[in-house]
Amino acid sequence: MDKKTQNILRYIFWGAVAVVLVYFCLKAVDWPQFMAALEQCRWGYVLLAIVLGGLALFLRGARWHMLLRPIDPTTQVITCFNAYNICMATNLALPRLGEVIRLGYPVKHSAVGPDGKRVLSFDKVLGTGVVERACDAVVSLGMLAAVLIMEWDVLSRFLQENMGGALHPGALLTGLALLLVLSAAFVYLAYRLRDKGMEKIWGVICGIGKGLASFAHMRRPWLFLLYTVLIWVLHWLTSASIIWALEDIDAFAALTLKDAFLIMVLGSVSSLIPVPGGFGAYHGVVAGALLSIWNIPMGLGMIYATLNHESQVLMQAILGLGSYIHENFFRP
Repeated sequence: MDKKTQNILRYIFWGAVAVVLVYFCLKAVDWPQFMAALEQCRWGYVLLAIVLGGLALFLRGARWHMLLRPIDPTTQVITCFNAYNICMATNLALPRLGEVIRLGYPVKHSAVGPDGKRVLSFDKVLGTGVVERACDAVVSLGMLAAVLIMEWDVLSRFLQENMGGALHPGALLTGLALLLVLSAAFVYLAYRLRDKGMEKIWGVICGIGKGLASFAHMRRPWLFLLYTVLIWVLHWLTSASIIWALEDIDAFAALTLKDAFLIMVLGSVSSLIPVPGGFGAYHGVVAGALLSIWNIPMGLGMIYATLNHESQVLMQAILGLGSYIHENFFRP
């Protein structure tokens, strides 16, 4: 079976998983209650959530730009912003493919060096992408650890009911340690055989290393960290905006910024399921959390999850289309 067929089958599989998840989520909805509650929504706050999500994407582009500039000073913020927008829009239909597409745009606009080649190569850009994702992973794990410690009494029931032992600390640490050992062994093997058939692989590893090293050459690393903090604060406020949009409904009236933070962290767990656009996975996790922790009925929880998720999907689709048009029709 060739790689293209494998990719098609993988997308079909995860698309089917998304359909099943959406079906079971919608099956639990009390539709008269859902529609009645939707009429009480304050749509201005939903618009605010869309704007905040767009600002978070812009900051992601600006943060990535800081990693690329030490390698190629001609790289522009608009290139990184457009690449991120197109990436997110692509991921709505084809999970993870957008990440590959994103890496290509800085290379496309990179300056040409004395040797006639682009200053930025795919492997170098990949290294900067690894830095970004590693930074976000550390922040996500830190936030998850914080809420697990501070809110264990309320979270234990939700985790047991919805995820079983999937988040057992021992299993996570064992898996992480095994991954690190295998990665180190692979890098060592490529180094030892760099002149005996693994030249290209070692070249890619070196390129990734240069991309990773770009963090050490940033002029203002504190600004990179500030952008990271602001990105997650915007995600937090996006979560809170949907609560404010529904605060006329009694079930949501008592929720606070602290609750919005908890919802945001739990919602991020759904990204571990690579379904197209997070459809079904996000809705199930968030609506299940609202039911287990705050006793908010599944139908009302689905309103929150739908408004939060679909407002961001709309934003990503609009920005992705705009960036695609800009890149293909208005840039040399």
